[in-house]
Amino acid sequence: MEKCMSASEASPSLIDLLLTRRSVSSALMTDDGPDAAALDLILRAGHRVPDHGKLGPWRFIVFEGEARGAFGHVLKDAFLKADPNAGEERAALETLRLLRAPTVVCVVSCATSHVKIPRWEQELSAGAVCQNMLVAATALGFGAQWLTEWYAFDANVAVALGLEGDERVAGFIYLGGHPGPQEDRVRPDLAERVSRWTVR
Repeated sequence: MEKCMSASEASPSLIDLLLTRRSVSSALMTDDGPDAAALDLILRAGHRVPDHGKLGPWRFIVFEGEARGAFGHVLKDAFLKADPNAGEERAALETLRLLRAPTVVCVVSCATSHVKIPRWEQELSAGAVCQNMLVAATALGFGAQWLTEWYAFDANVAVALGLEGDERVAGFIYLGGHPGPQEDRVRPDLAERVSRWTVR
């Protein structure tokens, strides 16, 4: 049996990455996004998550190049259907949504009813996909942000994405060039979120 490493023996680069990873606002990303090889690595890392029953309850939809702007018009139309009084000027802003980063990956949760595996576990697996993608992108030097926003929950957008049955958007992962060092945000106090069960 392989011996587990102690905290002092753990890979410092991996631990540092996990302890310092932070999202990069898509508004700050540069156009130096992942090429085909880097994107493949990010997707493969996303694919490598806990998956009870080996169901693989997720899939990817990649937006690159002109597809980002074209889908922006889909978002504009859906926005106006949801709010006809929004006005053309406000709705036009929706065409820019996916242009905030050179690559956007929609992670779709494909949870289904299963006799042994709760839907909740399957949805958590899709969430783990998103997190792995963020970590992988950061490790490769890219900026990454996991967003949902209104269009992740819109029925007309779901149709345009080709979602079927109970499929839902787990998130849109924005990938682009890293703008450089950023100040970390205030993190939750770990001590307030850790308890130890004791015998009563």
